[in-house]
Amino acid sequence: MKTYVVLGATGHTGKPIALGLLEQGHTVRIIARNTAKTRELTDKGALLFQGDGRDVEFLKKVFAGADALYALVPMDTQATDFYQTQVSHVSAVAAALKSSTISYVVALSSLGAHLSSGAGVVQGLQKMEELFNELPGVHVLYLRAGYFLENGLGMAPMVKMMNILGTPVKADLKIPMVATKDIAAVGLKHLLALDFTGKSIVYVLGARDYTYEEITSIYGAAIGNSSLRYIQFPYDDAKRAMTMLGMGLSASERMVEFSKAMNEGLVFTEHQRTAENTTATTAEEFALVFRDVYENS
Repeated sequence: MKTYVVLGATGHTGKPIALGLLEQGHTVRIIARNTAKTRELTDKGALLFQGDGRDVEFLKKVFAGADALYALVPMDTQATDFYQTQVSHVSAVAAALKSSTISYVVALSSLGAHLSSGAGVVQGLQKMEELFNELPGVHVLYLRAGYFLENGLGMAPMVKMMNILGTPVKADLKIPMVATKDIAAVGLKHLLALDFTGKSIVYVLGARDYTYEEITSIYGAAIGNSSLRYIQFPYDDAKRAMTMLGMGLSASERMVEFSKAMNEGLVFTEHQRTAENTTATTAEEFALVFRDVYENS
């Protein structure tokens, strides 16, 4: 049995990974400040470390004696400087890994992480890959995932109130959309097998590419609304809407910057879809999740 550290263990990918490792009898360490969401994991045997994920000395204690790590970059939508907050997290993890026993890392990255600038919310993931690539003797597998289907759930109130689904993304742009549970399944498989060496990339692209026009039609059918339509918001309007809904200004600007990079054809350029990187969950299946959120919004 091995000892794993799982970052983001209460989130969409970290939780299924932590539970999967525990089910196989491995030791799992998790980090949290607020313990309210960790009960299910600790009840199943996860070891909770309370502290700041940007504190290198704290991370060194968590990593001590561990074999492998699941890493991700927290998304702090209220950060005064979204990118610098991302950098502070990945820099601390990289520094702690340098002197740790951990020799295997599976890291959640994203399409667009190949961009050295203009990547918006993904720029911190590009920085993570850059820093982790400098770690000698640590094998790192980057999961460059497609656009999360879960990103659309936040638009359920908009659909209910305005009968539109809207983002700054072009209506006819084909986007690899993936359910986070499928990303977790890929990550868990590689963490259990530890079947990677050096620094490598695995793409996780979902069942197929969808446009937002298609998503609008699929979700409209799921909620019984054939009149639902998609609107591409101007960038400035999108930024204002995000801040009005409670997102910090810096995060809103980074979200819009990523949407612009998508629209300009910069994000989906360095991958090819194959049977291996195509995952199971379709948008049609995920529409049932959207329907539940919509009905309860």
